[in-house]
Amino acid sequence: MPALVRAQATPKIRIGYWPIAAGLPFYAAVEQGYFKSAGLDVEVQRFAGAQQIMEAMLSDRCDGSANGTGSANIAIGEIAAPGSFKIFCSNPSNAKNVLDQMLVPAASTAKTMADLKGKRVASGPGIQNVTLAKTILERGGATGATVVELPIGQHVASLAAGQVDGCYTLEPTGTIGRLNGSTRVLEAGVIAKYVLGDPMAPWFGGSASLTSAFIKKNPEAAKKFIAAYGQGVAFVRSKPAEARQYLKGYTAIEGPLTAEVPLAAYTMYNEFTPADVAYFQKFFDLFSEKGIFSSRLMVDTMLYKG
Repeated sequence: MPALVRAQATPKIRIGYWPIAAGLPFYAAVEQGYFKSAGLDVEVQRFAGAQQIMEAMLSDRCDGSANGTGSANIAIGEIAAPGSFKIFCSNPSNAKNVLDQMLVPAASTAKTMADLKGKRVASGPGIQNVTLAKTILERGGATGATVVELPIGQHVASLAAGQVDGCYTLEPTGTIGRLNGSTRVLEAGVIAKYVLGDPMAPWFGGSASLTSAFIKKNPEAAKKFIAAYGQGVAFVRSKPAEARQYLKGYTAIEGPLTAEVPLAAYTMYNEFTPADVAYFQKFFDLFSEKGIFSSRLMVDTMLYKG
């Protein structure tokens, strides 16, 4: 009986992640033992794309997402089933805290976004990546460009082989391409610049979340999980050099690469300012304007309130 009671008291928490650099606080929290120390049983689930994580959460195959999971992907799930998701940490990026970039082959003559007019440009899979790629090309003057979806792990090779002329991608792709000499960054922080209108604006492109169903069923476990995840964020902030080692195994980053990749910033649910929420809303509103969201979604209703 005591063992059964213990098992019921500590539910398995299934967390999905996409193998990009932005998920570092989650990787660090797992490897530093923060979840175990809190008495939590966290199951790490790797997915090929953010949309798959959202779908797994909607179908109760997954209880939450790590940072780096597309915020707009989570929002699409929220519109489909209102009240299903709560965002407790987001990873803002911009021209300083780089996550998003437009890459070109190292030998490309392109100097500005407009030079990709009529070209083939790759993006990561899923509606968030494709919509953003089309938007930055359009607003950057690259009319007539064709966007093709490619798994993020194929971006550098596709550029090097000349299969695409440019690539809207997320770190560590830009660092991998730069270090092996096959690609260069045409522009970094492109979402902040072309979508939010300021290269230094926080783009809350990825978020860690839990399902409302899990929070309602396991309120204490949810609080403990979010607190332990917050320890992962604090560790990345205070000891970034030490934290970088945990990129290995969770992403395609290994060896010297771990010291080179730029790190995203992180904002916990209790750290959002009104200005942050306004920029987050502006990002969501793009998807309403483009008809990707069937209705306007208010960010504030999705933020975990503690």
